Amino acid sequence: MNQNVQSTSRCFVLIIMLLVFSSETFAQTTISGTITEKNGTPISGANVYLEGTYDGATTTTSGDFTFETFETGVQTLVVSYISFVPFRFTNEVSQLNGIKIQLKEDVNSLDTVVLSAGTLEASDNSKVSVLKPLDVVTTASALGDFVGALQTLPGTTTVAEDGRLFVRGGSADETQIFIDGIRVFTPYTPTANNIPTRGRYSPFLFDGITFSTGGYSAEYGQALSSVLLLNTIDEPDQEKTEISLMSVGAGVGNTQKWEQSSISVNASYINLAPYVALFPDRNDWQKPYEGFSGETVFRRKFKNGLLKSYAAFDTSNFELTQESINSPMGIDFSLKNSNFYTNTSYSGLLKNDWKIFVGGSYTNAATNLDIQNDTIKDTENSIHLKSTFKKRINNHFKVHFGAEQFYSDFKERFTNQDVLANYGFDSSITAAFLESDYVFSRKFAVKGGLRTEYNGLFETFTIAPRISLAYKTGKQSQVSIAYGDFYQQPNSNVLKFEQDISSRKTQHYILNYQYVHNNRIFRAEAFRKQYHDLVRYDTELATFESNFNNLGEGYAQGIDIFWRDNESIKNVDYWISYSLLDSERQFENFPIAATPSFANTHNLSVVGKFWIEDWKSQLGCSYQFASGRTYTNPNTSGFLQNKTKSYNSLSLNWAYLLSQQQILYVSVNNVLGFRNVNGYEYASEVNNNGSFDRRALRPAADQFFFIGFFWTISDDNTDNQLDNL
Repeated sequence: MNQNVQSTSRCFVLIIMLLVFSSETFAQTTISGTITEKNGTPISGANVYLEGTYDGATTTTSGDFTFETFETGVQTLVVSYISFVPFRFTNEVSQLNGIKIQLKEDVNSLDTVVLSAGTLEASDNSKVSVLKPLDVVTTASALGDFVGALQTLPGTTTVAEDGRLFVRGGSADETQIFIDGIRVFTPYTPTANNIPTRGRYSPFLFDGITFSTGGYSAEYGQALSSVLLLNTIDEPDQEKTEISLMSVGAGVGNTQKWEQSSISVNASYINLAPYVALFPDRNDWQKPYEGFSGETVFRRKFKNGLLKSYAAFDTSNFELTQESINSPMGIDFSLKNSNFYTNTSYSGLLKNDWKIFVGGSYTNAATNLDIQNDTIKDTENSIHLKSTFKKRINNHFKVHFGAEQFYSDFKERFTNQDVLANYGFDSSITAAFLESDYVFSRKFAVKGGLRTEYNGLFETFTIAPRISLAYKTGKQSQVSIAYGDFYQQPNSNVLKFEQDISSRKTQHYILNYQYVHNNRIFRAEAFRKQYHDLVRYDTELATFESNFNNLGEGYAQGIDIFWRDNESIKNVDYWISYSLLDSERQFENFPIAATPSFANTHNLSVVGKFWIEDWKSQLGCSYQFASGRTYTNPNTSGFLQNKTKSYNSLSLNWAYLLSQQQILYVSVNNVLGFRNVNGYEYASEVNNNGSFDRRALRPAADQFFFIGFFWTISDDNTDNQLDNL
């Protein structure tokens, strides 16, 4: 009996021990705490969980959370919430009770403030884009020229007879163009007076455009007014062939793609002879414009980088007799030009998350001009070498620095019946820059930079500080300010005669407001540019007999406004831009300070695009208005004292999808036939009444008609040259 009692007691003790052990083994632990922002504001809806488990909870409106877990030992608690940096905390489970956690803002989130003063983005990938690359070819007035599309943006001035970019009271040479970060020394095709030029490069090879109308990064120099950054496509999506048949010529392009590399090739031929035969203009052509161009981009991917090599060649020629009030028989003018440009760049990752970019470009340009009995032969060879390094030190701080070298060799040979002369210069510029971004929070960010340059031609050293700040005033709005010093050496028209001068200088002051929400963007920007050390000379034109100095100065100030909306009206996309400009300067041969003839007070552009599904068509219109520009009337006292009448032009286009990959495109520039006047030419001598006769400088043609057929052959049988109309 004692044995039974003893046995029973042992069983009872064993059962009690098992029960105790089981209760300890399967006991739950409570995890709790509070999640707040740095300023103590509770965060509601944050996800809180133990890493590698299903145990977790969501914070309440007061930021609290609590949940139970069977996990034991050391565990990692994870907290995540949109727009905040994920939080991780590792400790014993028993210590994860009643904890207080502060989340840091993720300054890389989509709603973070953007440093945007003076910068207009045209990209499919940018946070804030005022244009898309497609806009270059679908804007009615642009005619496939990226410069023509940018002239519908605020800050630009309509100088119809020139065709180059004039930005915020600056001359055309004050804007520099870069392809993949490398300088383009001769971006425009040469032309005759009163005949607008065009950009040399095809828009179909670019997937992003950054147009800085002022206050741009310390990475870029040698531009007083603005920089235009063109980025070629990093990786084509598929193989394809593109064929273009146009009323002015033809073009063909092909893209081949392999596992680690790809190549794109474009070629085009333009001949205006058939067009001029159908639609004669005011010029007396002996040989209408003829040009051939070709481009290629090769890309090669590596494990940690991308190599890109771009090359472009074009040649053009024409001959005509231009009307002149001082030459009854007209002025004979002929031009032949060839231009080769190539750049190669590598961008990639180094150790410790450093980003590297190295690249270089070479330009060879040759132009032969015959004007009456004068022959001018210009040859330019230019090189640009560049390297930059970037690193995001932490979630708030980013540093960017680099160095570059520019070299130009310009030669001109002038001959006529009596004179043989050679002019030219060699220019060498060494530059370095340092720039950093610091994002204090999603609402406030600062960019500061310093650029230094040594000009070997002038033997001078310059230092250019630049800074911009941005503050987010609301969920969709922000304000930003920018200041910077900018230097640029005089252009070849001066340097070929005189090198004992110095660089020109401007100071930019910019205040910007920006609102972006639901496919709508509004920008308003006020600016002031102060010019110093502008080049002056004492003859009508710059010649070897001129006396040059750097005593010129001036200013440009105004307001730019931009609105784009592709949401409010179904299938309608439109934008409106307006610029108010006040500018005066004393430079070149100006006897007094005056508004130059390339700057006008008011510029307005209205662009609209309408997709009609039933017609498989996109209809577009573009209206441009510019107030009159200054000119000198020798019959009255003063200098640049009169203004031309206002410029008006309404352009229409129609893109019709014959099939998914075949497009018929039609456009008409100045469809209403406005009789625009670019300026006036006055006689060099008075008439019998003692006054100077004049003639109006009208465009060569009041209207321009364009018809094109675009056919794409691609792998997916859906891509086209005007994709996503």
